[in-house]
Amino acid sequence: MYNADFNAATYAEIMLEARLNCFIMSVKQWVSRTNSKGIVTKVGRYGSTYVYKEIAFKFASSGSAQFKLYLIKEFERLKKEEQALLGWSAKRELAKINYQIHTDAIKVNLIPPELTPQQISIIYASEADVLNTTLFGMTAKQCRDKNPDKKGNV
Repeated sequence: MYNADFNAATYAEIMLEARLNCFIMSVKQWVSRTNSKGIVTKVGRYGSTYVYKEIAFKFASSGSAQFKLYLIKEFERLKKEEQALLGWSAKRELAKINYQIHTDAIKVNLIPPELTPQQISIIYASEADVLNTTLFGMTAKQCRDKNPDKKGNV
C-alpha cells in the first residue's frame, strides 16, 4: 500500500517456498528479496528488529486468533464511537447553519406584525422545538430535563 517498489512476484515465490518444512528466512533476507519498507534490523550487542505497527499487528494476528479477534472488536468499537460523535456533530452543525434561514422564514411567513414581543418569542420557541425534534429527537426542554446537571446550551 505504501511501497510502490515492493516486489510482488518475489513475494508470491516466497509464499510458495514457505509451505515447505525446510523453509527458513531471516528478516534481512525478506527485506532484500521483496524490497520491503517498514522493517529495520540492527545486529550487534543491542541489535533488534523494528517494524511499523501495522506489520506488527499482522504478525501478531497471524499467530494468535484471540489477538486477531481483539483487534477486530476494538476496531469496530472505535468506528462505532467515531460515528456516534460525527453524527452528533453533523446534526449540531446543520442546526447552526440553518438557524438564520429558519428564523428569517419564521419572521417573514409566520409572525403577523400586530403581535407582542412575548407572543413572537412563543412562536420562535415552538418552531425551534420542531427543528430540535427533527434533528435531535427531542425539544430543548426535554433535553434539559434529561440532563439536569448540564448548564447552558445542552
